[in-house]
This record gives sequence, C-alpha cells and structure tokens, in this order.
Amino acid sequence: MTLKIYGISASRAARPLWAALELGVPFEHIAMTYKAGATRTPDFLAINPNGHIPVVVDERPEGAVTVWESMACVLYIARVHGQADGQSITPATAREEAESLRWGFWTVSELESDALTVLMHRMAMPEDQRKPELADKAESRLKVPLAVLEKHLQFQYAQGEAYLAAQRLTVADVCVASVVNWIRPAPGLLAQFPAVSSWLQACMGRDAQRRLKAMP
Repeated sequence: MTLKIYGISASRAARPLWAALELGVPFEHIAMTYKAGATRTPDFLAINPNGHIPVVVDERPEGAVTVWESMACVLYIARVHGQADGQSITPATAREEAESLRWGFWTVSELESDALTVLMHRMAMPEDQRKPELADKAESRLKVPLAVLEKHLQFQYAQGEAYLAAQRLTVADVCVASVVNWIRPAPGLLAQFPAVSSWLQACMGRDAQRRLKAMP
C-alpha cells in the first residue's frame, strides 16, 4: 500500500502531513504548489476536480481511495492508518471520536476564514498589499470562537487533561491547532486567551511539527 499526500507544507496540506508524521505512517509527499495553475492541469483535476490541495490518495488492495478537503484528509489518516490504542492521535473512545469530529468541523465553520485573514494581512502578503482594517475586523470576530476554545481548554485542564479530547494530543488538536496557528501574527489577541496560547505552544513544539517545517 502507498499513501500519497499532495500539497506543499506551507498550505492546508500541512494538516494531513502533520497527522501522518505524528502516526509514523510511511507516505509519499508530492510537493505540489497551488500557484501558477499547478492544480488546474488535466492530470490533477482527474484527482480533485475542485483543483485544490491537499489531496490524499491511498493505494489499497481493494483499489485507490481519494480524499479531498484538509480536515477530511486528517480524520481519514487518523482513522484508517492509526491505532485506537490510547497512545496515538487516533481516537480511542467514543468521546474522543466525538471531540475530533466536532472540533474539526467547528474549526472550518467558526475559525478558519478569519484566521486566514489575520495571517494574510498581518504577515503573509507583501506589505504594500495588506489591509490592516480587514485584519482588525477579523481579530474582533475571532474573540467569540477563541472564547469558546478557551473555556473548553480550561475545563480540560480542570479534569487533568492537557489537550482537546484527552491527556494526549489527538487528531482533534491537529485539526484545530493547524488553524489557530494562523492567528500567531496577532499576539495581542492570543494573549487574551492564556489557555489557548499555552495549548498552542505545546502543539507547535512537537517533533512532528519540526519535521513538517523542514519539508518542501
């Protein structure tokens, strides 16, 4: 079997790459960029007709399995290639499974758009193209979901658990931290949520993250 992950690490492809690295799953990294029409070629559109990265293609004995959408890719890798042993990022209980699903979907619907605006207009875009007023509005809106995340993490800490679903890092943390990390160019905002800041630092300090940052 061969697991292929399409997309550069400086994109949403970082999410399935991080999951695979955490699990120690062998994979082929196809460092495809989203620039210059690379995802609009006939060959790539045959894999993902939406023309976006990441894409996971899992070559299995029963045939190839193709997964689009970054959070779906992460959840798929954790479920299919991980072991529900209570040690890895794969959910090991019904509660952990529920936390992974709800926080993964929550991140896309409540957090991602404004977090991306902050990243682009505080750091990623050329300075002369940034619009600070857009980042200001996004940061203001982000206070609501970040307060939700802060409250949950405080509850977790009170129960003796350091991460979103358990005492260990799970796929729930991979999904959410990969997006909250986009808010780091707004340190004043994150400083208002100390539990989120501490949790994010723990997630980003992992060995798998260091290996990810060294990838193309």
